Amino acid sequence: MLTRNRVDLTARCVESVIRHSPEGEYEFIFVDNGSTDGTLSYLETVPQSRLIANVANQGFAAGNNQGMAAARGTHILLLNNDTIVTPEWFSGLHSCLERDPSIGIAGPVSDNVAPIQRIQTPPFRSMDELNATAYLCRAQNKGAGFYSHKLIGFCMLFHQSLLDKIGGFDERFFPGNYEDDDFSIRARIAGKRLWVAQDVFIHHEGQGTFRSDGVDYRLSTLANAEKFREKWNIGLSAFEISQHGYNPSDIVARESFFIPERHYEPLTSQTLAPDGHSPISSSIGISFSESNSNTV
Repeated sequence: MLTRNRVDLTARCVESVIRHSPEGEYEFIFVDNGSTDGTLSYLETVPQSRLIANVANQGFAAGNNQGMAAARGTHILLLNNDTIVTPEWFSGLHSCLERDPSIGIAGPVSDNVAPIQRIQTPPFRSMDELNATAYLCRAQNKGAGFYSHKLIGFCMLFHQSLLDKIGGFDERFFPGNYEDDDFSIRARIAGKRLWVAQDVFIHHEGQGTFRSDGVDYRLSTLANAEKFREKWNIGLSAFEISQHGYNPSDIVARESFFIPERHYEPLTSQTLAPDGHSPISSSIGISFSESNSNTV
């Protein structure tokens, strides 16, 4: 779990994970990107956790790479700190991977994300109302979902072996956006499919870190769209990509097989300290395993 300030959102997310996850079967791995608001002090109190504390903001891709490199679970779940998970969230996502080995990454539906994973829900005024929405979603859509052309990085579950195959996020996409598109595309080129679990609903606040850091979301997204266009040789302008989208399947069809030199992104972050390790003061992220070692 990547953090940068907004300790209120982080605490809310962590508490929901603890409340709705199998006891003892996960480990938090927190990667903090230079928080100044008391986030570190809070993270040090979280049980079953390790903490990687960066002095400065390394961005979404590099920070998550640090966390994934430190993960020890059989399954890794990338979860934004501005989310709230709900009952049966993990079992719902995990069952997707178990019943269909062709699925490389599974993600839920949510209320404040791009259209591919968005559903319309009434505003919630309490955790009970949010959980009721999730229960209804689960009951009405049990086992339902669809293969997607991409997944959004706010919540992704995959087997650790996927990292051995395709590596981590491409760190050129700083501070954030399009690294999840890129990760999805590389997973598909490697022969894996992407699944949206329509029976798993979690809340997503959206753009919390961008707003608190004063980052111009539109300009940042446009800059990364240009990097994405250049990397994948897309015949659209960065503006068209950021405003109107593109077809990931066109890229996958063109890149007919996985070439490590082109498609693999090393997990070892360029932002790590000279000895190859980031300063670790505790331990937080989330990893899950079949026995008792999964990573968030």
